[in-house]
Amino acid sequence: MQRRHDRQASKNRDQSTEQEKRSRINHSKRSVGKHEVQSWTTATKQSLCLLWQKVKVQLMLSMSFLIAVFWYCRRLYSFLAQLLKRGSNYLRRKLIRNLSVLTEVDLLGYSAREWKGETKQAKHMREAYEELFWSCHIKYLRQVRRDNYCVLRAVLFQIFSQGIPFPSWMKERDILKLPEKLLYSQGCNWIQQYSFGPERYTGPNAFGKLRKCMETLKTNWTEISATKDHEERGNMCNALFSDESKEHKLYEAIKFIMLYEVVEAYEQIKNREEPIHNLFSLLLARDSSSDPLSFMMNHLNFIGDSICLDQVELFLLGYLLEVKIRVYRLHRFNTEEFQVNYPDEYRREWNEISLLTEDDRYYHIPLFRT
Repeated sequence: MQRRHDRQASKNRDQSTEQEKRSRINHSKRSVGKHEVQSWTTATKQSLCLLWQKVKVQLMLSMSFLIAVFWYCRRLYSFLAQLLKRGSNYLRRKLIRNLSVLTEVDLLGYSAREWKGETKQAKHMREAYEELFWSCHIKYLRQVRRDNYCVLRAVLFQIFSQGIPFPSWMKERDILKLPEKLLYSQGCNWIQQYSFGPERYTGPNAFGKLRKCMETLKTNWTEISATKDHEERGNMCNALFSDESKEHKLYEAIKFIMLYEVVEAYEQIKNREEPIHNLFSLLLARDSSSDPLSFMMNHLNFIGDSICLDQVELFLLGYLLEVKIRVYRLHRFNTEEFQVNYPDEYRREWNEISLLTEDDRYYHIPLFRT
């Protein structure tokens, strides 16, 4: 019995020892596996850390570069914006300074600034402006440079800005050939004494200069009248009437056309041909313009230099350009001569333009608003 008990005890000890061995082996295996997992995890973490460090450095460099580029572009944009603003202001100041027909201003505001005080004349002029504002629906005006081309400038600017086409007689003739015709066909060698406003030049080159003036008039009139968009046409007019050289050529071309028509009318009177308009009779009845040469020497040569067009020449201007020129003469307020049409006889199909004058010397452009 005792031996059986011992054998059982020995067997139990053997089993216990075997279990301990197995347990140690399993523990050892688990330890090895855990160690391997920990080693792999550590290696992965280390690899990821190294990779992140590299990526982080690249990201930092990229961010720094992008920030630098953004800052540079912002500074460049700010610099260019300032440069553009300064250039725009300079060009605007230059354009306004050179523009011979200024942008519109309020009529009554202009009257209040120009005619301050309580003198009889100042009150009279303010009343005249108020009459224009309330009865004639003239709300604004455009000031025109005060020189001796003033009336020609005010008339041509309106013709161009309204897109008024060539008068019918100009469509039938080539106005570029008028200087040649006058010089060679009609033998008017005296046009060599023609003066170009402030440029009081006479001599054999007068023909070539007149030709250039006619080319400038025809080219610009054709181009602007063909422009249908009102805003674009206005920009073209502003550009043209800020170029003094081109402007003067336009006015000298108109002056020459006036001379040419007077020569034609004079020849018709001498040859007793078809009846002419009575304004030519009035013009040639003056002692100072009894023939085309005296008309040129005593009147046209001084226009743009020391005198403007007078009333008779304003009739002639409207007749040649086939426009009804309505003039509001403020110094004639409360008289029948407050509103005058040049010419007083006109065709219904003619376009109408308006002028405003305080002294029959300098003219502005009135603008209507209903």
